[in-house]
Amino acid sequence: MEALPPTLTSACEQPLLYDGTTRLYMSYVCPYAQRAWITRNYKGLQEEIKLVPMDLADKPAWYKKVYPKYQVPAMEHNKKIIGESLDLIRYIDSNFDGPKLITNMRSSKQRFAVELLGYSDAFNRALLDGLRSKGPVTAEAVAALDKIDSSLSKFDDGPFFLGQFSLVDIAYVPFIDGFQMFFAGIKNYDITRGRVHMQTFTEELNKIDAYTQMKQDPQMLLALTKKFGV
Repeated sequence: MEALPPTLTSACEQPLLYDGTTRLYMSYVCPYAQRAWITRNYKGLQEEIKLVPMDLADKPAWYKKVYPKYQVPAMEHNKKIIGESLDLIRYIDSNFDGPKLITNMRSSKQRFAVELLGYSDAFNRALLDGLRSKGPVTAEAVAALDKIDSSLSKFDDGPFFLGQFSLVDIAYVPFIDGFQMFFAGIKNYDITRGRVHMQTFTEELNKIDAYTQMKQDPQMLLALTKKFGV
């Protein structure tokens, strides 16, 4: 098990920039950053890509000079900074050794991958709006969950979106994992109930070390979510 570095706050000094080290600026609790973290882990790049975890509520001011958008994740590689989580996981997959997560697919899988990656932001918005709403879970959130469950049944050569584990799963799993916990804790609603493909998906994910290595304490995350008014 990898020894994780401590989280940096505004009081911490900046690592030396562009010294040849590849750094992933991230947060242990941010699902966008977790996408890149899972990709790094799955490809076995723990030694090649060093984690630089930051406190999202107390980010170092120097990070804005590193990445002007002042968001995570971002990665320092070959004297440049790459940001935006979906772009970054594609970049890691294309530019580093390890198992390929999106290549060598037949055209139907390629088209479906593009469709699902394009839908991920809409899915997240629907679930977040449903979580914040008063009363029962919204119809939009239910429809988004049903769409995901149906999408997981498209290919029969494995339990994941494209059959075998890919960047599409990595794009969704931090959010599905978080929403499952938050809907249960805040809405008393199990997002996998009656959705057999999502149930299998989450069961199989827990067999993948790259995913389980980034899981956080559920009670801590729930408390953090309530603190920020979700």
